[in-house]
Amino acid sequence: MDTEALRVELAQLRQEHRDLDVAVEALAATSNHDVLQLQRLKKKKLMIKDRIMVLEDQLRPDIIA
Repeated sequence: MDTEALRVELAQLRQEHRDLDVAVEALAATSNHDVLQLQRLKKKKLMIKDRIMVLEDQLRPDIIA
């Protein structure tokens, strides 16, 4: 995968992560929130964060010390 495609995917994942963060906060703020739905959103958010970290590692140049 080329660098530009990685950057585009990274930007999309960061946006999705922010959107999920807002959704989690909104759902948690409701008085009778669905615990299972909240867990699913948090799990998806975590999976996206892991993918973001992988992409950032791929974009970061290897520095041999």
